[in-house]
Amino acid sequence: MRRTVFNEDHEAFRETIRAFIEAEVVPVYDEWLQAGQAPRAFYHKLGELGVFGIEVPEEFGGAGEESFKFQAVLSEECARAGVSFGGSGVHTGLCLPYLAAYATDEQKKRWLPGFVSGETMFAIAMTEPGTGSDLAGMKTSAKRSADGSHYVLNGAKTFITGGVHADRVIVCARTSPATPEDRRAGISLFVVDTASEGYVVGRKLDKLGLRTSDTAELSFSDVRVPAEDLLGEEGKGFSYLGQNLPQERLAIAVGAYAQAAAAIRFAQEYVQDRTVFGKTVASFQNTKFELAACKAEVDAAEAVVDRALEAHDRRELTAADAASAKLFCTEVAARVIDRCLQLHGGYGYMNEYPIARLYADNRVNRIYGGTSEVMKSIIAKSMGL
Repeated sequence: MRRTVFNEDHEAFRETIRAFIEAEVVPVYDEWLQAGQAPRAFYHKLGELGVFGIEVPEEFGGAGEESFKFQAVLSEECARAGVSFGGSGVHTGLCLPYLAAYATDEQKKRWLPGFVSGETMFAIAMTEPGTGSDLAGMKTSAKRSADGSHYVLNGAKTFITGGVHADRVIVCARTSPATPEDRRAGISLFVVDTASEGYVVGRKLDKLGLRTSDTAELSFSDVRVPAEDLLGEEGKGFSYLGQNLPQERLAIAVGAYAQAAAAIRFAQEYVQDRTVFGKTVASFQNTKFELAACKAEVDAAEAVVDRALEAHDRRELTAADAASAKLFCTEVAARVIDRCLQLHGGYGYMNEYPIARLYADNRVNRIYGGTSEVMKSIIAKSMGL
């Protein structure tokens, strides 16, 4: 069926991104995999291309677009080529919504021009060792100085994508204790300069997949954060996180759908070329049935994604809608990619084949942004259960 979710501008952007990936990423991607991260200079190229500024207002050097669909096109094209843009997805997909919604005009003037150019890369630090999806259980603290000029930040974060290259990190921290009535109270957001004394980037984590994204542990020991780097109002951090999670989960759903579609493409090309017992693998009935079943599932995921993208652009995507899209698309992707790897036989287990990397990259989709179990809880709550 013909997709109607994208217009001519989106498709022109798709052509630009596809050509950029072929010229700038595919030839060096194996080097990135070996290094365990994309090079910092690559983010300058993305800035020059305009990728980081699509949804940034024109007054700060961006294009002023309000649609998330451009980011969806980017996800689809990366998946199609079997590559990743490292940790830059967090920069635009996760961090920008917080800056756009809660930064003051003065803060935007300081941060957004560098955000657009790639000179100032952003990451966000929510998760802590031992807390996982329980963000209300965070222990990182930020105590305001007696004169009110700064906060003193102490604590640790983990699984921070983009954490190695980041120049600024949006850190979630407690500015006051939780109350018996509300565990979520007292959390605030700070845009922390990673060059600050006491700010330490720990291990770059050795992950199963997403090998080109720099995921790190962070620690803070008496880090002085100027009061003017508080993002939004003190104590309202948890509500801010809740308001932006639907877009994060939509992005994961889009990425999962795109990975599943790419898996079918990789498998179809392989089985048409691979010969066993004197015939192509594609000629066997089992191969045809497996790929047909996979396509039916991906068609359904595409419909879910497209409907969610339209709802998001209308500002109608609810937390339950996003949870449902994420749950469905990530589960579909897991099944489809597994079946497509199986059609590759032993070669599907070799990292030189994109299906193997896709299999590893996909697994985290059912964990980050809220586990599948958390998604089910959100959906059930919306049903009154």
